[in-house]
Amino acid sequence: MGIKLHISKVSLHVALAVILCMFVWVIPEKSYSSDQSVVHLYFADKENRFLIAEDRAVLHSDEPAELGRIIIKELIGGPGEGLMQTIPAGTNLTAFYITQDGTAYVDLTVEITEEHPGGVKSELLTIYSIVNSLILNMSEINAVKILIAGGESLTLAGHIDLRLPFKADMLLIR
Repeated sequence: MGIKLHISKVSLHVALAVILCMFVWVIPEKSYSSDQSVVHLYFADKENRFLIAEDRAVLHSDEPAELGRIIIKELIGGPGEGLMQTIPAGTNLTAFYITQDGTAYVDLTVEITEEHPGGVKSELLTIYSIVNSLILNMSEINAVKILIAGGESLTLAGHIDLRLPFKADMLLIR
């Protein structure tokens, strides 16, 4: 019963944080400068063992939340030649928020779990593809919380606990 109460408190805190962000952090829909920026997107190598950065030119936004959305949408779109997609096809971004303490909330559709190939390593690469691509490109973000279909999920595919925010993991990058 104590565990259920803890999960309920965590869910309540996440919901309150997201609601607070919607009222405190007003995010314009789009505010692009005329320049493009190069971001490093992290995709799996062909053996699905490590993450490798792929440089990608994207429209630069002066708004951190919009740049975060752009990065996630580029990850969902997949890599160029030579690397493997880490986010299952059909997955969409439904919401993206950055709290004042630097935690990014990435809300993805259920396809990320339903279409995920499974396995501990694959799940790690999916999570850290998202986390590293955001944190290592954006100084405004120091942690990433992954939500699925508007709420918390225990795992992506049964292995890695998603209830707490993630920090970047450089050990997975080659």
